[in-house]
Amino acid sequence: MTSYRIGSSGDDVMLIQKALQDAGFYQSQPDGVFGPNTDAAVRNFQAASGLGGDGIVGPATWAKLFPSQSPAPAPLSGSLDTRCLALTGSFETGRLSPDCFACVAGNFDGQGMSFGALQWNFGQGTLQPLLKQMFTNHVDVATTVFGSNLSRLQEAVHGGRDSAMSFAVSIQDTSGKSIKDPWKQMFRALGLTPEYQAIEVSSAAAYYGRALSLCKDYGLWTQRGRALMFDISVQNGSIPDSVRSLILADFRQVSPSLSAEDTELAKMRIVANRRAEAARPAFVEDVRRRKLCIAEGKGVVHGITYDLARQFGLDLESAD
Repeated sequence: MTSYRIGSSGDDVMLIQKALQDAGFYQSQPDGVFGPNTDAAVRNFQAASGLGGDGIVGPATWAKLFPSQSPAPAPLSGSLDTRCLALTGSFETGRLSPDCFACVAGNFDGQGMSFGALQWNFGQGTLQPLLKQMFTNHVDVATTVFGSNLSRLQEAVHGGRDSAMSFAVSIQDTSGKSIKDPWKQMFRALGLTPEYQAIEVSSAAAYYGRALSLCKDYGLWTQRGRALMFDISVQNGSIPDSVRSLILADFRQVSPSLSAEDTELAKMRIVANRRAEAARPAFVEDVRRRKLCIAEGKGVVHGITYDLARQFGLDLESAD
């Protein structure tokens, strides 16, 4: 379903404001614009309702505000590469779009901190280029998000790996797994901006290019086929030649009487199973579950229920 946060606007936001007003949490005149006053009201309502307080009106908060209603689901819009990244990013972070673009984690893996849909990080030097691009192309947005803290972040990012790693250590708790506020909230706000999300999509272009080549090589032509190969590119890197031989042999057993869509589905299932079986033993079933979720269009991965058509607009339609 659609979620609502600072920057959202429209009739649904107006309904949220009125519901918050009726509940005694919103004192301003409802105007359909999700600003700081609405954010504060939502956080207070969430705290009072036992929902935590992230300021985002998602399914749980909406259900509390409107116990007899549910918002109409809206598939993620945008280009196909954006939707493929959002899906794989949700697998990688355990958070649906758009939250996957804004996921920030501490030094749990020795990489200083990780941020974004594909968890770009300081340790491997993959996060610095994204932030530098933001500073160069959208410094106004970065200033709005980080305020007086921006210069410190810029110095850390431009100072080399050691500087970035030291900065990351300085902004997380003693466990080394979580970034402390206000930095956690600032990075989250950055990841929710259209400008930074576009940088994430651009930075994942190499994976998407590899997915295009794999789709051509294996004759997959649908949006879900593209998403499957993108996910393989990110999680698994590629399809080894030995696995390719097995896949192509299985393809020859697919009935020629099937429709184009059923043939595509059969081929995706083959790719999903064969690539999973080639993973390290401890990860075979996890890879299989993730890949079959894409092939089938539905499934449960890491406790999250997926419906690719409804949530991501990914279906058995042509990718071109």
